[in-house]
Amino acid sequence: MADMKSLSPALRTLLCVVLLFSTSYTLKAQSDDEKAKEIIVKALTLYQQQRYAEALPYMQILVESAPELPEVRFAYAMCLIGKSKQISDTEEAKKLSAKALEEFIKAKELGSKDPQTDAFIAILSGKSVPSQTSQTYSANKEAERLMVEGESYFAQSKYEEAAKNFEKALALDPKIYQAALSSGDSYTARRIWDSAEKWYQKAIEIDPNRETAYRYSATPFMKQEKFDIARERYIEAFITEPYSNMSRRGLSQWADITGAKLGHPKLDIPEISFDPNGKVKTAATIDATDTAMAPWLAYIAIRESWRKDKFAKAFPKESEYRHSVLEEAEALRAVIKASEQSKAANPQLQMLGKMDAEGLLEAFILLARANKGIAADHPEFLKNNRPKLRQYVSSYVISK
Repeated sequence: MADMKSLSPALRTLLCVVLLFSTSYTLKAQSDDEKAKEIIVKALTLYQQQRYAEALPYMQILVESAPELPEVRFAYAMCLIGKSKQISDTEEAKKLSAKALEEFIKAKELGSKDPQTDAFIAILSGKSVPSQTSQTYSANKEAERLMVEGESYFAQSKYEEAAKNFEKALALDPKIYQAALSSGDSYTARRIWDSAEKWYQKAIEIDPNRETAYRYSATPFMKQEKFDIARERYIEAFITEPYSNMSRRGLSQWADITGAKLGHPKLDIPEISFDPNGKVKTAATIDATDTAMAPWLAYIAIRESWRKDKFAKAFPKESEYRHSVLEEAEALRAVIKASEQSKAANPQLQMLGKMDAEGLLEAFILLARANKGIAADHPEFLKNNRPKLRQYVSSYVISK
C-alpha cells in the first residue's frame, strides 16, 4: 500500500475527505476497509505523480463511491484527459475528452473553486483559457497556464497547437517532465517520429527514474515495426519501475506482437516464515539426505541469521527487520555453494550459479523475487547497476 505521508498536503486533505465520505458511500465490490483505503491512496499517489492514465481505473472507483465530491470529479476528469493521450483512435480520444468536459462541468456545479476547472471547461468548449490557474505542473504561472492550455488542445486533437504550448512551457520551466512527455505524444499523434523521439528523450533526461517516457518512446518504433528498438525501450521502462503494472504491460504487449516469450527462470525455493522468536518455519520438512533439497538447508540458515542479528548490523538506521537484497543474495549463494559441493545435478541451481557468475544474481532477485522488503532496495540498485538489470532481462526473461 502507498504511504500516505508521500502525498502532498492538499491530497492528504482530499484523502481525509474521501475517507469521511466513504462512511456514507460503499466502494463498489469492496467490503474490506483496508482494501478501500489502498485504492484511495493508490489513486491519489498516481494522480500526484501526474500518471493520470494509470490512476484512471482507481479514480473511477472513487468517483462512483463519492460522486458528490467536486475534488474527485476534477481529478477523474484530469485522468480522462491523460488517458485520451494514449489512444491512437482519434474518435475514441474525442469521446474521452467529451467525458472529461462533462466531469469538469459537474465539478463546477458541485462547487469546485479550482481555477483550473474554469480553464478546462473553457478550452474543451472551444474558448480561451483564463489567465489564472492553480499549480499542477509548475510554480511558474505562465508555464502552468501553457501546460493547461496544451493539455486541453491535445484533448481536442489539436496536436500542433498542443506541442507549441508544451515546448513554450518547458522553455520557461525546464523541469516539467509532463511538458516534454506530452510534446512527444503530440508528435507521435502526428506521426512525426524524429521529433517525438527528441522530446521523449528530453523527458528521460529530466527524470530517468520514471518509466513513462521510456515506454511511450517505444510506441513510434512499434508503429514503424522497428521492434528491436522498441524492445530496448520497454526493457528500460520495466527495469526502471519493475513493480508497475504499466511497465510490465508494455513489455508484454511487445512480446504478444513479436511472438517472443517472457518468463523468469524457475526456482523452487522452500516456503518459509518466522515465528515470534525469529526462528524459521518451513512449509515442508527438508530431508538432509535428499541431495536435491539438502542445499536449501543453507538458505534457511542464512535467512535465520539475518532475521536474528545480521539485518540490524547491515542496516543500523532501520528500526525494523525487512527481507533485503543483501540477505537473499547471501542465502542463494550459500545454496549454490552447497549444491556445488554435493555435486548433485540440479538444473535450477546450475542456472542460478550461472547468473551469479555473470553478476546478475541481485538483478534476478529484484526483478523475479521481490517482495516489499526487497523492493525497497531497487532505487539504489537501479542508480548504480542499470546495465545489470538490463542484461538480466535481455538474457533470461525474453526468449524466442
